[in-house]
Amino acid sequence: MRLFSQAQYRFIEKRRGAYFVSGTVIAMGIATMFLNVASLGSWLNYGVDFLGGSLIQVRFEQQVTAGELRDALGGSEAPPITQFGSENEFVIRAPLSEDASITEVAEQIESDVTANLPNSGVEVVRTELVGAKVGGELQTKALLAVLLSFLLTLVYIAVRFEFRFGLAAVIATAHDILITLGFLAAFRTEISLPTVAAILTILGYSLNDTIVVFDRVRENMKAKGGRKRDPIELVNASINETLPRTVLTSGTTLAVLTALLVLGGAVIRDFTIVLILGVVIGTYSSIFVASPALIEIQNRWGVADPSRKKKERPRPATV
Repeated sequence: MRLFSQAQYRFIEKRRGAYFVSGTVIAMGIATMFLNVASLGSWLNYGVDFLGGSLIQVRFEQQVTAGELRDALGGSEAPPITQFGSENEFVIRAPLSEDASITEVAEQIESDVTANLPNSGVEVVRTELVGAKVGGELQTKALLAVLLSFLLTLVYIAVRFEFRFGLAAVIATAHDILITLGFLAAFRTEISLPTVAAILTILGYSLNDTIVVFDRVRENMKAKGGRKRDPIELVNASINETLPRTVLTSGTTLAVLTALLVLGGAVIRDFTIVLILGVVIGTYSSIFVASPALIEIQNRWGVADPSRKKKERPRPATV
């Protein structure tokens, strides 16, 4: 049994409604970022990795899990905790307030752990200060990583397909990033290095889904009679033909990510939420943003038609 084997949905004709939805969501996200500047002092809720703070390494004499330590430090409000070294050693990344030194933060953490995990034998092994300068460098490098991915995407698809395909893919990818950042700003999700990794993963997923559709568009263009087909009809047919693959891939990916969200715990919660959001947005954009963008680019700028100069040459395909 093949899902959507006879699908004939008119996706491209719905593009204006998709433009309105996407534009509204992006505008709301940008407005939320401006509100965050007024309330938080920054566009997004950057974590210790970007703003600087303290790294506190603790060791336990008794068996203690990361979940137990997180509960002892406030549960969902606890700072990021990662296992380091042996099973009973952890690194806590805690922000620093203006009126507290790193020593005071370490002492407070030790006090909270002792009170909530008695007889655990907690010991502060190391304390380090991460300066804001390092955080600023990480912000710059994260931005450069995203911009470089845009450039490489444009070059890769322009070489494999045509420049207009690459431009449409970059538009769809930028759309995905803007909506994702808007949601992160609206819910004030802490931006950490794993969050940046999730955003870069979204770029790859969205691009892969878009290339699948574009590859079918190219195949249909080269098929017999494909050059004479209406561009909108050709793109619609290409999306419908790849729809089973799109739905199954997105569905199975979301199933795994949902399991991670439910069973993975607080450590990877934000990372998983960003990935789930990215899969949904990436699937939507490959159908309602990338493909319509390809049509719009052709309608506005088109390509030269050598058949007008030399009648013996076949007319190039347009989409």
